[in-house]
Amino acid sequence: MVPMSPYRDPRAPGGRSNRPSRKQRASTKKAPTGTGETSDAHVSGGVRLQKVLAEAGLGSRRACEQLILDGRVEVDGNIVTELGTRIDPETQSVYVDTLRISTSKQKVYLALNKPAGVVSTMKDPEGRKNLADYVGNRAERIFHVGRLDTDTEGLILLTNDGELANRLAHPRYEIPKTYLAQVKGQLAKDASARLKAGIELDDGIVKVDEFRLVDSTPGRSVVELTLHSGRNRVVRRLLAAIGNPVERLVRTQFGPISLAEQRQGKIRPLRSDEIGELFEAVDL
Repeated sequence: MVPMSPYRDPRAPGGRSNRPSRKQRASTKKAPTGTGETSDAHVSGGVRLQKVLAEAGLGSRRACEQLILDGRVEVDGNIVTELGTRIDPETQSVYVDTLRISTSKQKVYLALNKPAGVVSTMKDPEGRKNLADYVGNRAERIFHVGRLDTDTEGLILLTNDGELANRLAHPRYEIPKTYLAQVKGQLAKDASARLKAGIELDDGIVKVDEFRLVDSTPGRSVVELTLHSGRNRVVRRLLAAIGNPVERLVRTQFGPISLAEQRQGKIRPLRSDEIGELFEAVDL
């Protein structure tokens, strides 16, 4: 089943097209001069920009050189066209086609397909299986972005980038999450309308952004819903409130990151374009 999402699934920088680009939102960007002059972004003793781009997964060194020559690379807000430019990848911000690229070797960005029964913490005093069991013996302090109930499966993000983690979890940015739920019973005809209009729960009204029926058999239905609320057990409470208690729940999408074909219990590093999409979603 293919999850609905308010995002495209780009495979290269700049692939996202359903919201204004960073360049469209900015009005003071410098245009490439084509003169080959050394950029203000240059740091003596730094790392060559094309090497930084290649190590970030943007392609071969030669392909990254072409990105620079084409005026598609920005460092700290300045378009760079000089191949001799050196930067500090740990402190400077690099964008390709207006999408920010993660250049720090110290930062870790991971996606886990969490199985049911795993506790969404990095340590459990009761000795239950938890997220730390999947990240290995890393020296970095890893944070999980948001939580999933112990019985809920699916996508959870892990990173040591505290600023990104905090913003992704903050209600201000309204990051949408998509879930696939197997529920008891048949859906009422007005189920979608009620959920989109808002359901009164014990901690206030919650609305879903998108809702659809995926499959239905006697006594059981499969539905997909997208919402940006991060309240505790909110999906289970919403579906119970319309008379369809959840039997199984899987998160398939977190903002621009999709579970896709990732197998249960597997962890993977995010691609450079996925990291850039997360940065843009929270205005980093």
